[in-house]
Amino acid sequence: MRTSTRPSTRPSTRTLTRSLTVAGAVAAALSLGGLTAAHAAGTTLSQGHVDALDVEYDGTALQLHVHDHSAAPAVEYAPADVVLRALPASAYTVPSGTCYSHLGTAGSTVYRLPQVEAAGLLWPGISGEHLAAGVFQGDKVKVKLASVSGPGKITVYKNGLCPKSNRSYDSGDATLANTRDVAAGEHDHANWAFTKAGTYTATFQVSGTLANGTQVGPASATYTFQVG
Repeated sequence: MRTSTRPSTRPSTRTLTRSLTVAGAVAAALSLGGLTAAHAAGTTLSQGHVDALDVEYDGTALQLHVHDHSAAPAVEYAPADVVLRALPASAYTVPSGTCYSHLGTAGSTVYRLPQVEAAGLLWPGISGEHLAAGVFQGDKVKVKLASVSGPGKITVYKNGLCPKSNRSYDSGDATLANTRDVAAGEHDHANWAFTKAGTYTATFQVSGTLANGTQVGPASATYTFQVG
């Protein structure tokens, strides 16, 4: 499901500096190379493949976008202009064992957008596909979960022998760095879990060091998640 109270579009040329829109702003429409980039405050994405953390570099600044692969052609949003929704069907019962204790008490219900695509749910990815090789030291940048406001916590983790040991982010665990590297060309998926229903805002920061040693960022973007 994809709804918008005020759809509009903006230029999609990746070398063009993008700025976040504000309510009432009117953006120009332009489609290049099969990608339509859009500003649409009030747009809700609740199904299909999106790169929630889509990292780009325009030659001056690093930026985070939301890239909706399920649209045809694909659509790109500023994080401030979109709501990412975990539908009631994303309800997930916490398994027993310490390897799932980061999700809460065994048997309790949380909401999880799973690492493996599930029909009818949002499938959020993490992408460095628009970062060119050779630009940043180590061909990678860092994306940090800087803050979360909401009724519970957000934790992003990978499946494995012990999922608790495979967390990239956990807003309820101050012992974690809550920072992960995103490599040039990378496209990855993880479980995005929310421990309670409600509305969350999460601020992510992206930073990197150019091959010549120049520090870029951090640049911040705030996301809204509606859960349950």
